[in-house]
Amino acid sequence: MPVVLVHEGPTLTQERYEETVRRLTGGRGPLEKPADWPVEGLLVHTAGQGPNGFRVVDVWESEEAARRFGEKLLPVLQDVGITEQPNLYPAHTFVSA
Repeated sequence: MPVVLVHEGPTLTQERYEETVRRLTGGRGPLEKPADWPVEGLLVHTAGQGPNGFRVVDVWESEEAARRFGEKLLPVLQDVGITEQPNLYPAHTFVSA
């Protein structure tokens, strides 16, 4: 069952997001396709400035895949100064083009 990961908060800025991406990819550049992620299972990723700050939304094929990503992500978040934890919940509906 797909799960949704939503990450936002005062310490998640565009600059810190970009630094996190740089570290997750080993400096290869922006994340443009699921194969760019350090683990398998990503279905959708989007990030952008919202009315309450910078927000990242992912859809993962399973909670297990999201947790594997979290094992790589959380140490990087701590290192770049992002203190909010992502929210993870089961997707009720998932439609892909």
